[in-house]
Amino acid sequence: MRVRVKAPLFPTEDEEKVVSALKKLFPKMSFHVEGEGKFREIVGTCDCSECLENLRMLLRKQRILDSARSYIYRGREAGAVRFYLNKQAAYVGKVSFCSTEYGESPLGAITVIVDVGDEFEKFVNWLAPATVNGKPVNEVERLEC
Repeated sequence: MRVRVKAPLFPTEDEEKVVSALKKLFPKMSFHVEGEGKFREIVGTCDCSECLENLRMLLRKQRILDSARSYIYRGREAGAVRFYLNKQAAYVGKVSFCSTEYGESPLGAITVIVDVGDEFEKFVNWLAPATVNGKPVNEVERLEC
């Protein structure tokens, strides 16, 4: 599994604040700036589901598993999944999904791309399992790196 997280960095934004927002959702990930001028973005990668553990926990804490699951299914691609998170919500430690990269997030969304290969169902049942009466069902407890 390979995870790539990126967020645009506009000239009007403070780089430290954008990194702080990313770290609140992905604290085990290292980030760096790519690009130059007004086409810069902050990027982080990892090769294990461990970097998504905090996001997984926040989805449960905020009780948004079914909503998250819906966005993850919409972002399914061949061998991967792509979804977008609101950068401003991340800054205060909250998870809020966006439909597109710039739709509901005027400063650009956080893009999360996870290469899941043929393990999509296992991945989604680990990150955001379906619920019945607010309780997860068919939850995968652990993903191997």
